[in-house]
Amino acid sequence: MPTDAEAYAPMTPAEVRALRDQLDAQGKKLVFTNGCFDLLHAGHVRYLNEARELGDAMVVALNSDESVRELKGPTRPINSENDRAEVMAALRAVDAVVVFGDKRATSLIETIQPHIYAKGGDYTVDSLNPEERAALDAAGTAIRILPLVPGRSTTATVQRMTHDGGAGRLRIGVLGSGEGSNLRAILAAITAGALQADISVALSDQADSKFLQIAREAGVPAIHVDGGANPRRFDDAAQKEIAEHLQRAQVDVVVLIGFMRILKEPTLSLYADRIVNVHPSLLPKHKGANAPQLAIEAGDTETGCTVHLVTAEIDAGRILAQATVPVLPGDTSEKLHARIKDQEHKLLPQVLAEWKK
Repeated sequence: MPTDAEAYAPMTPAEVRALRDQLDAQGKKLVFTNGCFDLLHAGHVRYLNEARELGDAMVVALNSDESVRELKGPTRPINSENDRAEVMAALRAVDAVVVFGDKRATSLIETIQPHIYAKGGDYTVDSLNPEERAALDAAGTAIRILPLVPGRSTTATVQRMTHDGGAGRLRIGVLGSGEGSNLRAILAAITAGALQADISVALSDQADSKFLQIAREAGVPAIHVDGGANPRRFDDAAQKEIAEHLQRAQVDVVVLIGFMRILKEPTLSLYADRIVNVHPSLLPKHKGANAPQLAIEAGDTETGCTVHLVTAEIDAGRILAQATVPVLPGDTSEKLHARIKDQEHKLLPQVLAEWKK
């Protein structure tokens, strides 16, 4: 006799496609959904029951352990893929389970070509991953966004399990795109005891950035988020992914360190008055890019750096602290910026050290 684990063993993509074709021949519809599902709770169960009612059978695609770590960070998954598959397959609403190793379910969608794709209400059609969305459109799959169950989420559950009542050290989430010198400064301040904080997660839109390398060397969870085609703006899917990573890491304050993309919703609302940027000018002068060069061209005798809160308007949030730097005869943008960075490395940790949780 087969064991319980064998009875609930995942299907292969080919087997799921055969199920889909069998249903199609009978005029029936296969519902498809995907996710990590690494700590099953009532919100999941209600969502799955509602998704199952959209068609005649439902397959759940589970991210493998490796892809969960890539998406969620090194502390996830909470349960292994074999355990997750067994539990999921035992649910009354689930007719089949398949495990996939990629970050995205694109190739599975292309193989299975489900009739209906279900996703939770923390997504919109526009914030679905662009590759997955293109595969769904090519397959002629109907997309259905189902409402979330209020107060039920894996992130909220984990936070309740690990909550320290607000005591303890400041939890910082850092976002960067380049060399990460300010990240080194924050890490040095933490090591020296001048900053009572921990960096909970480091996120970058550049997979090979020095910023992520510094984070990994320091033992900080370091995650690349694909920002999409526009080098200055995140697409909706990336904006949502950034917010999810910050929430999972239970971040108190978000710090932008040479981050070259424009941050938008939902992070701006989730972390209102808790997102900090350091800008290489004495704001409100010389907003935007190339501030040191703008200071030289304007004939300024001094410039500096500003630590400020981030709002929807670029470089316009409330100023928290500033430091001045002289503009010297014969300065180039590079020389001036290097001296500004020296001040940034002092000013940013000081602001964070005074932050009130």
